[in-house]
Amino acid sequence: MTGFIVHDLLPTATVRVVRAMPPLSPALDAAVEQRWRHACARVEAGGAGRMFNGLVFSVDRIEPQAITGHLTEYRRLVAQMEDPALFADLGIRSLSTCGVLRCSDGVPFGQRPAAAIYQPGMWQMPPAGSVDAQAVAADGTVDLASQMRRELQEELGLDPRRVGRPMPLCVVEHPGSHVADCGMAIGGLATHTLTGAEALAAHRAAGNTEYATIRIVPDAELPDFVAWAGAALVPPAREFLFRLGLLDQGLSPPSAP
Repeated sequence: MTGFIVHDLLPTATVRVVRAMPPLSPALDAAVEQRWRHACARVEAGGAGRMFNGLVFSVDRIEPQAITGHLTEYRRLVAQMEDPALFADLGIRSLSTCGVLRCSDGVPFGQRPAAAIYQPGMWQMPPAGSVDAQAVAADGTVDLASQMRRELQEELGLDPRRVGRPMPLCVVEHPGSHVADCGMAIGGLATHTLTGAEALAAHRAAGNTEYATIRIVPDAELPDFVAWAGAALVPPAREFLFRLGLLDQGLSPPSAP
């Protein structure tokens, strides 16, 4: 788990689109399309759903007070994941929101399907997903809390009104995929404490197929679960739990390139 870059992020940090999506040469566009079609076919054959080419946010710069970047095609991101060498030409650093949902009796963890494009078969804390164009206002401002609430409803089937406003913790940037995961703490409202059983019931009733299985891990058992999952747990999860005081150790000390 070396090479991960942990960026400090203020609770009041802003995210903004500051430039247009760069054009592709015909040759590069053809390479992207080929890898995109291959990935789509594999995902559909594996029963992990159908992919759509929307717009996602790519990071240009991360500072404690602000993240700036641009919108790019999802197919470009997928092509770069399929062939990391394309980063030299595409330069995509996809921004994702990754929630740490605090239930009264533990934290939910989900295992990604084996056919998933990104981190197949690995455990992570739902909800999580790429920041897309729906979170971008007309002035270019990106609402991470809105993105997180939408993921909460789509992935877990939970009404966002059941939880408080998601708060950013930090950003963990992957050395290989260049994905920048923004950890966000999500707690139940003071007027109602969400239980693990309620979260699981909501997922069964209205959640999507983003996870093959979901389990609730009590706070006291988190160190044992992290040790059991080992390399099958996405590394940023350790840092997010550490930032919330639920683990004694996270990843590398905060730094920036």
